[in-house]
Amino acid sequence: MIRRRTLLQAAAAAPLAACASGTGPLRFWAMGREGEVVTELLEEFNREQPGIEVQVEQLPWTAAHEKLLTAFAGNALPDMAQLGNTWVAELGALNALAPLDGFVATEGSTVDRADYFDGIWRTNVIDGQLLGLPWYVDTRLLFYRRDLLARAGFNHPPRDWTEFRTQLAALQRIGIAQPLILPNNEFEPLLALALQQDEPLLKDANTRGNFDSAGFRKALDFYLGLIRDGFAPVESDQQIANVWQEFGKGRFAFYISGPWNIGEFKKRMPAHLKDAWSTAPLPGPTGPGASTAGGSSLVVMKHSRRQADAFKLIDFLSRPAVQARFYTLTGDLPPRKSAWAAIGADQRTRAFADQLERVRPAPPVPEWERIVNEMQLRAAHAAAEGSSATQAAREIDANVDRILAKRRWLHERGRA
Repeated sequence: MIRRRTLLQAAAAAPLAACASGTGPLRFWAMGREGEVVTELLEEFNREQPGIEVQVEQLPWTAAHEKLLTAFAGNALPDMAQLGNTWVAELGALNALAPLDGFVATEGSTVDRADYFDGIWRTNVIDGQLLGLPWYVDTRLLFYRRDLLARAGFNHPPRDWTEFRTQLAALQRIGIAQPLILPNNEFEPLLALALQQDEPLLKDANTRGNFDSAGFRKALDFYLGLIRDGFAPVESDQQIANVWQEFGKGRFAFYISGPWNIGEFKKRMPAHLKDAWSTAPLPGPTGPGASTAGGSSLVVMKHSRRQADAFKLIDFLSRPAVQARFYTLTGDLPPRKSAWAAIGADQRTRAFADQLERVRPAPPVPEWERIVNEMQLRAAHAAAEGSSATQAAREIDANVDRILAKRRWLHERGRA
């Protein structure tokens, strides 16, 4: 596995963050499909703010992180950018982001903290400062075959872990050998199970792992048990030729995935099965459970001389009506609850709104992507080798402590 460099590794080479020019257009870096369509929203903004010219530069997600690193090292960051939620802590650690608390508190701002899903909002709060505003949201929940569950004797999706296992066993009895797809190259399902526990995933001011806690071992044991007991195969999603086709064939009845797959399943499922599938919030240990808080945020670079102008654009893109239009253009789910009233969400999409009320942010540390990938790698090895949850949790914890060694050293010296 090739491990990308982190932005923190650029700090020694670039002690100062970028200093954007105070003249010329407002430079906005946006990623992927969002970078393509955001320009369609700017016509209205230009009418409201004729003095602010916006230059959107679209970056592919595969190159965006390296581009940010290079720009930071070369003092060439834009005025504002779209960031994946887990990158906010990373740039925050470099002191590259402007706090937005003061801008949000101004009289002209349309941002309403109470209108945002709480777990999503908190992904942007680092050390008590608001460093970004959620632009669109992502989480994971269950896609399931209603018709297959009905054949197995159930008229509802699972509501807790016990019922989940009961339904999986019942599906096996009607001939579905492995009714759950649980790709071993995706960390989100295990992370969601871990976030459903009371204990945090990191401890001691986020300088040590807490993966040897009773809560994480419980989550990991449940996860490994689904594979050990034959409910899910030991394979990655890349080993499944066509997820949508296999779902339509009835090879499996449950799939943990995100909102983009609503459109994919609508498009790809056979016509006679168009009403045979649906979505539901994740089951938790004793009832509806938490899930991951993902998506993208909009940030202002600290050394931009156009901070006020950049926030005007962020505020505009954060309006519920604009978010509803953005949803129409992209299918990206809005982070503001009031925007959901305007998007005409069907039952499958509304399940995501329900789940978003119970999302929890990951620990806000720059090393998080390395940590969560280590978690999934060790869990995949444990699943393949039949290791116990206790043994795997100890291995994850030890490796996470190694990843956090520098953070711990800095914290002990009052520099973190």
